[in-house]
Amino acid sequence: MTIRRRWLLGGLALALAGCSSAPTRPRQASRRPAGPYNSVRNDLALVALSLLDSPYAWGGRGPATGFDCSGLVAHVYREGGGIRVQGSAADLGRQSQPIDRDALLPGDLVFFNTLGKRHSHVGVYVGDGRFVHASNPRTGVRIDLLSNRYYAQRFEGAHSLLD
Repeated sequence: MTIRRRWLLGGLALALAGCSSAPTRPRQASRRPAGPYNSVRNDLALVALSLLDSPYAWGGRGPATGFDCSGLVAHVYREGGGIRVQGSAADLGRQSQPIDRDALLPGDLVFFNTLGKRHSHVGVYVGDGRFVHASNPRTGVRIDLLSNRYYAQRFEGAHSLLD
């Protein structure tokens, strides 16, 4: 396991564990309250993070062959939640429920227009404004911020397959 991956998994574990102190500012109301600990969502995020640095392969659906963006989502949902999903990024967009961006929870999906067509790229949201995705053959599976200029300009929406 690389140092980067250990650091990210350790940081996520701390973030998911939370603390007992009161928040310093009130949370905005959203359509979906965060609610109590959700093991399926956290497992999805941890599986996604465990795949960082895996190779990219068009049509790839597993760590042995590599992943494309929708293959990564299918693998994460199968391994992390026992949930079977299939299809392209656009298919996943049609199968999932749109949610407010401010209601994103770990395990939700984030969609982007990277090829000039709706929902041409998808990633798994892992919390703190970050998502894991199979980016391209050069970088493979990586983590990025939704606020990253490239992805912020191409963001099309947040969706959920869980609630």
